[in-house]
Amino acid sequence: MEYTDLGRSGLSVSRLVLGTLNFGWNTQEGDAHALMDRAHEHGINFFDTANVYGGNGGTETIIGNWFAAGGERRTKTVLATKFYGNMGEWPNQGRLSALNIRRACEASLKRLRTDYIDIYQMHHVDRATPFEEIWEAMDVLRLQGKIVYTGSSNFAAWHIVKGQETAKRRNCYGLVSEQSCYNLLNRTVELEVLPACQDYGVGMIPWSPLGGGLLGGILRRESLRAPIIAPELDKHRSAIAEYESLCDELGDAPATVALAWLLAQPGVTGPIIGPRTVAHMDASLRALEIELEEKTLQRLDQIFPGPGGPAPEAYTW
Repeated sequence: MEYTDLGRSGLSVSRLVLGTLNFGWNTQEGDAHALMDRAHEHGINFFDTANVYGGNGGTETIIGNWFAAGGERRTKTVLATKFYGNMGEWPNQGRLSALNIRRACEASLKRLRTDYIDIYQMHHVDRATPFEEIWEAMDVLRLQGKIVYTGSSNFAAWHIVKGQETAKRRNCYGLVSEQSCYNLLNRTVELEVLPACQDYGVGMIPWSPLGGGLLGGILRRESLRAPIIAPELDKHRSAIAEYESLCDELGDAPATVALAWLLAQPGVTGPIIGPRTVAHMDASLRALEIELEEKTLQRLDQIFPGPGGPAPEAYTW
């Protein structure tokens, strides 16, 4: 396994992140426990979850039960969870108010059966809550030893800038990571989000690295595709066909190439993988073994053109 520091911090994390979105929905608890055990066997120490996964805390509960089985599972894991979504129908059971930050953290700690969260992440920006309020609440949690670092997810670049500048004025650490949708089909973050992260020392953690399955060899198993992605497949069919042909030339699976491409991008800490089976997880490790040649990276840029680089040069001089 390869490891890297998360953003500007000294926290060492694996370059593949185990995503747990499927736990409790598509993956039953026993299988989820086997996946987490397998992740540790491979040296994957970075696990990501959220309080809304699995239906109001179901996924966190599964992870907590796994931690409770002992064997240094918790100490070997860099645990990241997220909060923002409504966990009930009553006011203040969602978003980023100081009240919900406190309540959501306490609830996650209980479900996860741990006394601290390594990276406590805001799942979305809350335009109604000032960063002064957010950082004050986060600082209290840090002083209490309940969280170690803070992260964001789905923030625009100016949200990252505003958050970091507010943190600087308060002499607090601010964000250590940002989770964004980033893959060969969706490269919008290259305009401003990724440059902002690099400038502020915030680690980029791409979610949906396979573009919802479109980059995982979809044409080879088209009969199994979900109806929900059919419009996207039709939209990108020509590019995906060319991409799968390139992967055949390289002798690697499309999913492997998609992950390897992300690992080659500057500023990327590691993509979130969401295996449903141990076999899927084992296959993902191949992405760490290959180094895409420059001509291959250029070919991928031709197949899936990005926005043209960072702003403003991408759309002006």
